[in-house]
Amino acid sequence: MKHRIGKLYNTYANKLVEFSRLHGTKSWVVFLFIFTLVLAMATSGLATTSSNVTPQASSSLAQLETLPLPTSPYLTEIPNCNVGKESRGVWLTNIDSDVLFSPESTTKAIADLSTLNFNTLYPTVWNWGYTLYPSEVAKSVTGIELDPESGLQGRDILQEIIEQGHASGMGVIPWFEFGFMAPADSELAKRHPEWLVQRQDGSTIWWEGENHQRVWLNPLHPEVQQLITDLIVELVSNYDVDGIQVDDHFGYPSELGYDEYTVALYQKEHLGKQPPEDYQNADWVNWRASKITAYMEKLFQAIKAANPNAIVSVSPNPQNFSLNSFLMDWHTWERKGLIEELIVQVYRSSQSSFIAELSKPELVAAQRHIPVSIGILSGLKGRPVMSGQIKQQVRTVRDRNFAGVSFFFYESLWNMARETSEARKSTLLTLFDESVPRKDLSCKSAIGTQKSETLSGKVTDLGLS
Repeated sequence: MKHRIGKLYNTYANKLVEFSRLHGTKSWVVFLFIFTLVLAMATSGLATTSSNVTPQASSSLAQLETLPLPTSPYLTEIPNCNVGKESRGVWLTNIDSDVLFSPESTTKAIADLSTLNFNTLYPTVWNWGYTLYPSEVAKSVTGIELDPESGLQGRDILQEIIEQGHASGMGVIPWFEFGFMAPADSELAKRHPEWLVQRQDGSTIWWEGENHQRVWLNPLHPEVQQLITDLIVELVSNYDVDGIQVDDHFGYPSELGYDEYTVALYQKEHLGKQPPEDYQNADWVNWRASKITAYMEKLFQAIKAANPNAIVSVSPNPQNFSLNSFLMDWHTWERKGLIEELIVQVYRSSQSSFIAELSKPELVAAQRHIPVSIGILSGLKGRPVMSGQIKQQVRTVRDRNFAGVSFFFYESLWNMARETSEARKSTLLTLFDESVPRKDLSCKSAIGTQKSETLSGKVTDLGLS
């Protein structure tokens, strides 16, 4: 019943939004009245055909209705345009994996994934303070244009992946894996200590696991913003990519943010007051998150100006963790129309916890108007995941009509498991038994090439908030 209501919701809501768009702001009141009647009649009619709506499902729907409407009309869905399509992605990284360190390994990986009917690649291109493609922007800031690892020299890995991926019918969306994070001993950190965020005691080191010392560039600092914007615009301008992706590293740990630049900015906007000592203070969390959101708005526009066909993909953790731990308020980004593909990392071994995350109202809200996929953990070094769990989670995602799945990460699909590679590949082929196209963002565009003109103040003309 939920799925049938959702289908009717999308069909009628989108038509009514188009009506409002065509006939002006005053028609919005008429739209709300008509839409309420339509939804009430649809819900009432469907209720007579099923008695399987659980209290939890009803509660989620009620929560959804309290959320603000999206403010990007170009993301309005064209009904049925993505029938028979499913996004099947995998992240390719140079951490705990050899897949990128030789042309032979990269070529074999893409061929294997194509045989198993995957259709989307998310290769890392920004890690350890370096780019994995030749970058004039990186060279101007660090003196190094390409990650100095021996297996990467003399190659343009991104171009290799684009050519081979596209030849196999796969989308290629480069992943800025480290975001604002960098190794503490990187050239980037050593050359620009004024760019780093700090704790209240002035320290900058953030431990990733037990072995890696990291620091974080300040997303609020204009020079840091310029660096990241220049890197991303350079990439989408020079390569035939299908999009660009960021994740939680596009925020920073909430315990940080007491550096001189951030404190001065906060004081300027708060009558000279110091930031709260409690780094989890809600106002302090939201203030920093709002600044990152403001930067994301500018970055989105820069990406679209450089390459209107490059989608903006975001792969965060669930909202509560993402906001409170990393100051990344992706729910607000989504409501503002700054996300065109969402892949939420739901790395849960408990099936009940997995289902609970998929039912969160902000996720359901996003699912109304953009492709929303679920990130599934296929294993980590020292933390294998069995095929049975993978199979169950993929089927759960499909049962809830999400756009698809993406696996973290390539190496653990079949090389870090307790099962044989053949058994793992057999499981994946059972799940993906035929080739299908990935979900198509262009299906979501009701006004075609006007995407880059519908941001910020221009969308307020529609009366949406």
